[in-house]
Amino acid sequence: MNDPDSGVKPPVSGARDAGNGALPKRSRRRKGKQAGARIPSTVFPSAGQSAGPTGATERPPTADGGDAARRNKRRRRGKGGGSENVRPLAPVGQRDAQASEQPQAEGRHADGRKGRRKHRGRKAAPKPAPAGAAASAAVAPAPEPRPVREAMAEPRRDPAPAHHRPAEREPNDSPFYAALDLGTNNCRLLVAQPTRPGQFRVVDAFSRIVRLGEGLGASGRLSDEAMDRSVEALRICAAKLRNRNIRRSRLIATEACRSAENGELFLARVREETGLELEIINRETEARLAVSGCSSLVGRETKSVVLFDIGGGSSEIAVIRIGENRSSRLANHITHWTSLPVGVVTLSERHGGRDVTPESFSNMVSEVEGMLAAFDCPSDSAVQAPDDFHLIGTSGTVTTLAGVHLDLPRYDRRRVDGVWLSDDEVTAMQARLLSWDFSTRAANPCIGPDRADLVLAGCAILEAIRKRWPSQRMRVADRGLREGLLTDMMADDGVWRRGRHRRFHRGPRKPEGQAS
Repeated sequence: MNDPDSGVKPPVSGARDAGNGALPKRSRRRKGKQAGARIPSTVFPSAGQSAGPTGATERPPTADGGDAARRNKRRRRGKGGGSENVRPLAPVGQRDAQASEQPQAEGRHADGRKGRRKHRGRKAAPKPAPAGAAASAAVAPAPEPRPVREAMAEPRRDPAPAHHRPAEREPNDSPFYAALDLGTNNCRLLVAQPTRPGQFRVVDAFSRIVRLGEGLGASGRLSDEAMDRSVEALRICAAKLRNRNIRRSRLIATEACRSAENGELFLARVREETGLELEIINRETEARLAVSGCSSLVGRETKSVVLFDIGGGSSEIAVIRIGENRSSRLANHITHWTSLPVGVVTLSERHGGRDVTPESFSNMVSEVEGMLAAFDCPSDSAVQAPDDFHLIGTSGTVTTLAGVHLDLPRYDRRRVDGVWLSDDEVTAMQARLLSWDFSTRAANPCIGPDRADLVLAGCAILEAIRKRWPSQRMRVADRGLREGLLTDMMADDGVWRRGRHRRFHRGPRKPEGQAS
């Protein structure tokens, strides 16, 4: 029968059974409980006892007074920590020494109970120690300030400047890099800090559609309205750059300023009104920067890639062959490249981008195909190995296709960048956009009114590229020249190489949050 205080009691046997057989078992248990009812407590088993099948403690039958004394003794030993079963992992020799030293260290009374209650819940209270121990404790350094002292000593061990330190450990001390791309249709700025090798964290960004190349195909000059829009956007970029301590920056202008008669005069105006010094890059540099910006999207299993950047006034195409020894810079594997003097702005102005019919769309595709025909580059080898070959598109056209394909309620770069589209999906999306009128395209959140008259011209350029290099899949990249500029500047400065070398000599890393 179970006792709520003591568990299961063993059966009465031997001489005790003969002497007390006339007494009822119930009254004998009740007398034992009444004697100890004044101080209820949990009973700990002694060294010679064992638990029953239910884990309850069994006690041998004794006299009533003896039961109460043993219960008080077990209670004192359980509260005072003197029982052997309280610390079963301690060796026997240490257990005896601790049991003999603990009453003096804790200042308990002889019964081991009053002093324990006095110090209950006061773990932080200092305990009395010998004079020699107090003197040595005053000289020895406390354990808490030790990491602080080590952190203060780090600059003495490694006097490297802040921009050589790994940015994932000290992001606030990493240098700032800035890249600005003034294109035919957009003005874009990125400010970033290096993090892990080959990666960086964007701390500020700006993008605005300025249409600098509007009317350029007909007049050969930049219009006053287009230059005014661009200067206004560049003023915002200049303010962002002044607010940060930029270690290194590169500001570029592409096809619009490259082909316009008054391109140099416009850049002089920009320098005077904003203080920004822009450089006009050539087509080869533009193609290499586009490849550098998308290098992280080319997997190790890929052997060949055709990367294209459909811009506003030109379209860059790079054919990449990757051998056994892959370089850290993907641009080193470019075997052929070209820059077509056609973009979404110039093509839509020649053929009309607002109301596009299947006939006008086919004419745009044919024009781009004629330009690609002059590009001397083999295309048969890529088709023979479809598993190792794919297309990479980095432009507003392919990101728009991906956003519409994903049916996003609002354009989300995190979901678009790096997404894969099959050949059938690209064909279906182009047919879908071609079936929409201008108002339907403008109402789509991934297109908007600013791109509604340009997106089909971009689809025509994409269609010509797909006919020249057929592929079963295409990867979408929401990145481009700015990312390539940042990657090249950081690699030239060696921030990732030095950060990796320093991290190897700093010992094991401590757990930390993920960097942005």
